[in-house]
Amino acid sequence: MFSFFLNHSRAQLLLWATAMVVVVALIDWRVDLNVAFGFLYLFPMLVVGNCLPRWQIALVAGLCTFLAECFDPFVWSPAAGIPRDMFIFTAYFGTGLFAHEAARNRQLTSQHVSDIEQEVELRRDAEQQLKGLIETSPAAIFTVDSAGKVLMANQAAHRLLGFESDGLCGEPIGAFLPPLSSVPTADESMPSFRTAMQCRGRRRDGGVFLADVWFSTYNTRSGPRLAAMLVDSSEDLRDREEFSLHQLLAGSRLVVGAVSHEIRNICGAISILYANLSRNAGMTDNEDFRALGTLVEGLERIAMLELRQSAGGEEPTIVDLHSVLDELRIVSEAALGESGILINWELPDGLPCVWADRHNLLQVFMNLAKNSERAMQEQERKELTISAAVEGERVVVRVRDTGCGIASPEGLFQPFQPGAEATGLGLYLSRAFVRSFGGDLHYEAVETGCCFALELARRPEQQNEPRVPEANGKNQNSYIG
Repeated sequence: MFSFFLNHSRAQLLLWATAMVVVVALIDWRVDLNVAFGFLYLFPMLVVGNCLPRWQIALVAGLCTFLAECFDPFVWSPAAGIPRDMFIFTAYFGTGLFAHEAARNRQLTSQHVSDIEQEVELRRDAEQQLKGLIETSPAAIFTVDSAGKVLMANQAAHRLLGFESDGLCGEPIGAFLPPLSSVPTADESMPSFRTAMQCRGRRRDGGVFLADVWFSTYNTRSGPRLAAMLVDSSEDLRDREEFSLHQLLAGSRLVVGAVSHEIRNICGAISILYANLSRNAGMTDNEDFRALGTLVEGLERIAMLELRQSAGGEEPTIVDLHSVLDELRIVSEAALGESGILINWELPDGLPCVWADRHNLLQVFMNLAKNSERAMQEQERKELTISAAVEGERVVVRVRDTGCGIASPEGLFQPFQPGAEATGLGLYLSRAFVRSFGGDLHYEAVETGCCFALELARRPEQQNEPRVPEANGKNQNSYIG
């Protein structure tokens, strides 16, 4: 009945209630029997209770009480009429309130059911999206129970660990990732873990790989659980090692070149002295003197060996300077910030691409930033400014700090400098790397601190085939000296 009322508008319900009141009043007025038909007003009260507020229900109950008293066959007197009218009003008003609350509760229940259905639908959609995200993720994702057995794993986890579809579920995770088997389970006495680690993983066929693992522990009604995301980083390890080897070989050849240059200079001086001594007739018959000449000639031949400046390195290519400086910002900004250094980036939009070897160029920037960090350790004002500008056919990047400055800049780029950290080859190698792809690195005098300018060749705007520019018009071997 109440659902029938809820399916109609307020105006329709009021119209029906009015018609029912009129019909009951006519019946009570026209039928001349010793019977009171006032109980029939309960029906219109049920109707108005579904569409009116409480105070209006009270007004309608009062109207129905008045009509019932007017048309009933009983004589009204204060002693009997007032209590009777109070009971009649209470019955009408109570019936209306009952219908009102019933309709209200029905509406609330219907709204609650609708909200629950909507939440269930949203949860179902979220679960489907989450399931789709997990299944299509290239990273291996799985959950483990308190016994260390896999509960759920996506297809990437099956492929990574060498299983067919759904074959990984139920397997002990310690057989493939031993460190995860020692992670404490989450309970009320211990906090949850949310961390990452790198470890060795093992596939089903016995293959070993380097794994980056992100995992967390949590509690459910069924017990503690562990969720983990796993990525095979073996390829990254190989790339890092190959790049380190490339850097080592390139730097070693530069060092050997520098040593060879110094040896050639010494051999030249020894050769002049040997030639002067050979004019003495008494010395030419000396076997030790002749042996000394042979040794000098052999040493000269060793020092004159042509050494390539890069050992199998990459040829210079077109490099987006903005992206390299962004990588520098990612790598160095946190460490510089921990040292209390304020970094100012003055990089205009639209910087052109340059000719460079991307990895070597990043190493040069990192070396300059590290030198500035050491120079500002004892300074009160610690500011590092990295700016870039287009100057003719070159892009110049300046690295300026507020450090202690340089007393003797003329020997900055010489190898094996006394007083330098490690071997004193940082600036020497940096300039050699930059010159290898047609650029240059030099010191610029400033009032306070230190400034290094790194000049890079711009990419030609119109050329059918890119060509690496000449390295300042010099032979590669000239950079070694």
